[in-house]
Amino acid sequence: MALSDIAIRTAKPESKAYKLTDSSGLFLLVTPNGGKWWRLKYYYLGKEKLLSLGTYPEISLAEAREKRAAAKKLLSMDPPVDPSQDRKQSRAETSKRVISTLEVWGNKWWDHWRVGKSKRHADQVKRRLEADIYPTLGSRPMHEITTYDIVDVIKAIGERGAIESASRGMQNLGQIFRYALIHAKDSKATRNPVADIKPSDILPSVAKTNYARIEAKELPKFLRALDASKSTPLTRLAVKLLALTFVRTKELIEAEWSEFDIPNGQWRIPAERMKMKDPHIVPLSRQALGVLEHIRLYSGHSGYVFPGQTRKNTTMSNNTILKAIEVIGYKKQMTGHGFRGLASTVLHEQGFDHKHIELQLAHQERNEVSASYNHAQYLIPRTAMMQHWADYLDQMKIYNP
Repeated sequence: MALSDIAIRTAKPESKAYKLTDSSGLFLLVTPNGGKWWRLKYYYLGKEKLLSLGTYPEISLAEAREKRAAAKKLLSMDPPVDPSQDRKQSRAETSKRVISTLEVWGNKWWDHWRVGKSKRHADQVKRRLEADIYPTLGSRPMHEITTYDIVDVIKAIGERGAIESASRGMQNLGQIFRYALIHAKDSKATRNPVADIKPSDILPSVAKTNYARIEAKELPKFLRALDASKSTPLTRLAVKLLALTFVRTKELIEAEWSEFDIPNGQWRIPAERMKMKDPHIVPLSRQALGVLEHIRLYSGHSGYVFPGQTRKNTTMSNNTILKAIEVIGYKKQMTGHGFRGLASTVLHEQGFDHKHIELQLAHQERNEVSASYNHAQYLIPRTAMMQHWADYLDQMKIYNP
């Protein structure tokens, strides 16, 4: 008699394994530990063989019969096909497809590329791939991805306004394909579909921003308004540290506590976080060290100096800085970046050396020979200049014209 669902469900384990037979070679093997395994007995070229079809209840009676029918169909072909060998071949082909996907080779490239990179930079690239590239292209075999596919993905990123992320994502895709081509025997990659296009072919150009900034004569009112601001304490402190150090806003909000050498009064920003891709030293004035001491009360538990308020492992956003400036009444009159131009103007007017100012702004042109040490040039006069700037801000805050 053919098996029934109720007979399978109520079958109890015994001291030895036993079979519940269905028909045409299909049976259920009930093991002493309670396992129920589907098996198909068949003959191939006159030799008896067994094929495992899965376990019950994961594979129902109806599904087991469907698998039996598929196996019988293979055996009825001319010449007959062994179901066991067909399964092995299918698994091998699936495995080949899996190991040649973009995500697999993207991760292989990342493991190779990240050696010598900072953890922050490497993790940032990994997140970009996982957020922007893999959801669309990750499961695709390398040899199937075309230039048109690349264009569609990069356009989609750019259309949400993330032009820089789109450009960097395209760069990463090119690196992945170059790496895959080196290992083409395994990756099955045949060409680099990124090689024929440039970000400018796909993405809109970004107009250079003229950062709004107040004049020096407006500093007293601005600084007093900042002290009285209703922004969160950490946000106020962020704007204060930005004013004291005049680094780029991105360099400030992504700062990590590990970058600060408090005993020596220095902030050492690693190369991968700098626009010029060279390390940068910011001498810390007494006032800047005092601000950092207060900041530690709010974020000392985090690796980031300015962690995000809502999501873990994120930092304060540039918009938080802009909003803090807007709250005190300086919307479109001042930006975080504006402190750089303001400091440059004031320090030049007060007679500081142009080379020292430009180096502190990380504007100094670097060549390959000087890149390794130029970030530490003129540290003594730059330290004096940064203390002078902090003292100047204090004087302006109490100045009441």
